[in-house]
Amino acid sequence: MIGVCIKYFHENYGGMLQAFATITMLEKRGLKYELIQYQKHYSLWGKLKQIPRLFNTILLNDKKEALLKKIGKQKHPEFKKNEAIRLIAFNNFKNEKFKKLSPIFIGFEALCKGASRYSAVITGSDQLWSPAGLPTNFYNLMFVPANIRKISIASSFGVKYIPWYQIGRTRKYLNRIEFISMRENRGSEIVKELTGKNVPTILDPVFFFNAAEWEKLIPTKKEYEESYIFAYFLGNTPSYRNAVTEVARKLNCKIVALRHLDQYIESDENFGDYAPYDVDPTRFLNLLRGAKYICTDSFHGSVFSIIHHKQFIIFNRYDETSKHSKNSRIDTLCQNLSLTNRRFTSNENLFEQLTESIDYKKVDEKLNQLREFTEEYLNKALKDIK
Repeated sequence: MIGVCIKYFHENYGGMLQAFATITMLEKRGLKYELIQYQKHYSLWGKLKQIPRLFNTILLNDKKEALLKKIGKQKHPEFKKNEAIRLIAFNNFKNEKFKKLSPIFIGFEALCKGASRYSAVITGSDQLWSPAGLPTNFYNLMFVPANIRKISIASSFGVKYIPWYQIGRTRKYLNRIEFISMRENRGSEIVKELTGKNVPTILDPVFFFNAAEWEKLIPTKKEYEESYIFAYFLGNTPSYRNAVTEVARKLNCKIVALRHLDQYIESDENFGDYAPYDVDPTRFLNLLRGAKYICTDSFHGSVFSIIHHKQFIIFNRYDETSKHSKNSRIDTLCQNLSLTNRRFTSNENLFEQLTESIDYKKVDEKLNQLREFTEEYLNKALKDIK
């Protein structure tokens, strides 16, 4: 049996659909698996060892967003009520799709012992190897014994550089993993720099299935009759909302917006003609499918736009000079599929960019080549697992 070490429980549309795609791939291969449940429990010494982690800039930024969301709920009762509706939708999807669960391993010692129940353990995608999470020794599979196969499927550091003080520990866990594949080109370069290993850059799990296959997994349901732009922004950049509002006017389209996703955002308050909150990953995918245009700063928002041959534009969520920038995943996506012209340039050019035709025949040719390459890696990594 395979132990699956991924974030299936995090209330994020792309992350949850990625997790769903991962386990669906295993099921289609006839492989038995269970999602590993781990509850951290630190001794006093263990808590003291976590203190340096609190100064990690990426973790601090994530904590800042969570704090802003909490403050937003306190200040805005309507947002608090709507957020509760969204969380119920997420939980319903999670309970329906993720049923094969391990016992809950409480504490790292129990986790290490529990790993012996598996013939292999896999991890991957969604910045699970972010420097912010290194000390937990969970997603980097440090809890898995040496004699059990360790596999990464499209893993992601989420950053362009590993902090100098984490290089040794990062090298250590990378050298323990028998099969490594990365989601970003820069991630593969980092592995090479630290270990000397040449590892492949493969597709994110949601790309394992094309539009027709996703239709079978999640049937299409039309949400709105009017033509609309689907605006899916995680970052807090008011100018992006203004640009989309203006281009919607020019295109005579409505805007369907998902508001206040990672934090409370003031400029979201009046953004969009429709702003549903009762949106689980199934409805999210159908909102995207039904859109005439898509504007997003999300990696998975971009990926599903490509899978479904949408007219879309990708906005940078992070400033390129930011220490906690996670833009490298977008860089790889656009470079590998020759879609660099889908990166937002300016408010003035948004109309031309959004309406510029995309040659999806060429995109699909590149995508099919990458799918074949990805399939070869999966066949090798998952071979003879029982």
